[in-house]
Amino acid sequence: MSSDFEAYEQDFGTLTAEVTNKIGKIPKLSGEEKTQLVLNVDKQLEEVRELLEQMDLEVREIPIQSRAMYNSRLKSYKQEVEKLEKDFKRSRIAYSDEVRNELLGDDASSSENQRAHLLDNTEKLERSSRRLEAGYQIAVETEQVGQEILSNLNSDREKIQRARERLRETDANLGKSSRILTGMLRRIIQNRVLVFILGAIILLTIILAIYFNLRGH
Repeated sequence: MSSDFEAYEQDFGTLTAEVTNKIGKIPKLSGEEKTQLVLNVDKQLEEVRELLEQMDLEVREIPIQSRAMYNSRLKSYKQEVEKLEKDFKRSRIAYSDEVRNELLGDDASSSENQRAHLLDNTEKLERSSRRLEAGYQIAVETEQVGQEILSNLNSDREKIQRARERLRETDANLGKSSRILTGMLRRIIQNRVLVFILGAIILLTIILAIYFNLRGH
């Protein structure tokens, strides 16, 4: 799984480098040329976001003991994309000095006010986006914790079941031992009764022999 993550990292690095380069060119263009470059960058940013989603999925499949390192790298990539998106939004409404003078002339001051207003709205949108992203991250972490808890509960349940099986086996062995001891005790009692009877018979025989012997004299 980590090899797939690293492959996505390489694609991410190449793509973000291209996007950064193109974003720097946007303010220097105008008209159709600028529109085409903006559309191209927008498409590439969408590809970057898809790569982030793929990396996020890969991180979830990585063993828990190794996951923290990849989560940290993924977080830095997300922050990098946020900065790219912020720069991209600014570049779409920004112009170089030459282009601004060519397009606006004396209306440059009014354009600057509009640009400031747009930037303010963009900042608000970005803050909302960051809050949503933080909420999503919390949900992901909660899901991971829930999975770990379920795994621990399943492990505990298996241990309890094994303990119950051992108790059943112990009870069965105790029952068997009890029956054996009861049988042995019964045979001991029977043997003692037989010994007592035999002793009584022998004693009675001796007494009778003495009696008849004395009577004959």
